[in-house]
Amino acid sequence: MTNNDVLRRRRYIFSLTDKKMIALFAAGGLEATRADVSQWLKKDEDPDFQKCTDLKLARFLNGFIIEHRGKKEGEEPVAETRLTNNIIFRKLKIALNLTSTDILALLQETNFRLGKSELSAFFRKPTHVLYRECQDQILRNFLQALLHKHHKPQP
Repeated sequence: MTNNDVLRRRRYIFSLTDKKMIALFAAGGLEATRADVSQWLKKDEDPDFQKCTDLKLARFLNGFIIEHRGKKEGEEPVAETRLTNNIIFRKLKIALNLTSTDILALLQETNFRLGKSELSAFFRKPTHVLYRECQDQILRNFLQALLHKHHKPQP
């Protein structure tokens, strides 16, 4: 999945306005304009489309964590310059305060089966012998499960 896909889905799942998205970027330490957000959300074929870099998405996700969990005392979290699906998955898990049981239940609602040991492998350090890369399909299904749980259609 591209960073722009993740950003678009996050916006849709939580019905985020441009103003709210700008605030989340700011909370993560990035001053984004409405034009920036608009360009990152456009379809890839659109001539005004701009790619959302790993650093920008990491700052957005950090802002999302701060919004949902509150600001940590001490140093600001460092935004990763290189994102993987595993890091995106972990940041969403932290922001939404989900346990492994919660994630497995969400995935089961979308008829996607995953074992607890498979799930825990995604949250291990990359140097760990049991580490496993999170594939696009798994992240996509997790975002779909979040959509079913959190999306409230606008009247």
